[in-house]
Amino acid sequence: MKKPLLVFIGLRYLRARSANQYVSFVAFASVLGVMLGVAALIVVLSVMNGFENELRDRLLSMSSHASISSREGIANNAELAAELTAQPGVEAVAPFIELEAMLSTGRELGGAILTGIDPAAERVLTSVSEHIISGSYDSLQSGSANVLLGIGLARQLDVLTGDKITLLVPQRRAPAEAGGNGSFSSVIRSFTVTGIFEMGLQDHDSVRALIHLDDAADLAGMSGRVGGLRIRVSDIFAAPSIMQSWQTDSVLAENLKVSDWTIENASYFRAVRIEKIMMALLLSLIIGVAAFNIVASLVMVVTEKRGGIAILRTLGCSRRTIIGIFVFQGTVIGWLGCLCGIALGVYLSLNVATLAPALESLFGFQFMPGDVYYLTSLPADLHWTDVLGTSITVLVITMLATLYPASRAASVEPSEVLRYE
Repeated sequence: MKKPLLVFIGLRYLRARSANQYVSFVAFASVLGVMLGVAALIVVLSVMNGFENELRDRLLSMSSHASISSREGIANNAELAAELTAQPGVEAVAPFIELEAMLSTGRELGGAILTGIDPAAERVLTSVSEHIISGSYDSLQSGSANVLLGIGLARQLDVLTGDKITLLVPQRRAPAEAGGNGSFSSVIRSFTVTGIFEMGLQDHDSVRALIHLDDAADLAGMSGRVGGLRIRVSDIFAAPSIMQSWQTDSVLAENLKVSDWTIENASYFRAVRIEKIMMALLLSLIIGVAAFNIVASLVMVVTEKRGGIAILRTLGCSRRTIIGIFVFQGTVIGWLGCLCGIALGVYLSLNVATLAPALESLFGFQFMPGDVYYLTSLPADLHWTDVLGTSITVLVITMLATLYPASRAASVEPSEVLRYE
């Protein structure tokens, strides 16, 4: 099978030994630079994907995929829960009451988000019961005045399982039209710490406290009502569309506030997304530097092969063919580095979990110490769309890098070069 002329000559120029060894070195450095840039970009994007997944899992370990709530409380919560459970895509529904409270031990004082839950329904909805490190999740019984604390909050209050704490919860009195004055009063109750949980996320561990739903209703003065319903769906990415469809189809009353995990945790995922984009841009500079090496190597090849280019022109090669020869040569250099980088990047991404501990033991340090970071390992989630995007980016950059040397080669005038040959 006959090769096109530009492919044949381009490959000959790549395989030919240069009289100037520096040209070969720059070409090799170009391949190496592209390879390292592509590998680093794939690994970093995979690790950032892993961080995003880990963050999402930890955020949702104690919160629901979606929720509906009302300031006045929901009276017919059992009927509404049954109606929502029957909706397509819904796996579980659980009532809750969320309060702001001050916790005191007499020596220490701290603020907390106090959540009243139904332990049986909550076990299906979240994974709190699986993260109890001291005490018992089943100790939350109606009227028991027991409380579960996050490990950070327990350390702040300096309490252990079995200790007594005092809860101070603000409670709004009836409005003027109902015979009250609408002011706030404080409800004070004594609770026993019967469990400590560790979710692995500071926002949960340092401010969250759990009590039984009936105890929370008593503290909030919401007898027979709940603050809202938390919902678990089969596909977490479908939660926003499900909530929107319920509002559109009037499944929910107008006075109910609807939220989902993308709204409640928008700032976290926005920060991760911005960080991922910035890391990709910074690492793309490595590929940019390698592209300049491709430019330099091709310019030196053009300078060295001026005589050959002039002969090709006299034999009838057009300017377009000369441009194609050097564009093909630079593209081959770029894609050789790209393919090597993809192989290295995919291998590293798939083996981060084993390679990172090996490097830690080899050099005697931790990448992410447990006393500083909540994540003590590097999670990685390889997306082939990232690999494809990286490959296309490298193809475009390397092809653009060949345009100047190729146009310079096409501008060689045979009469000027061969006059002195």
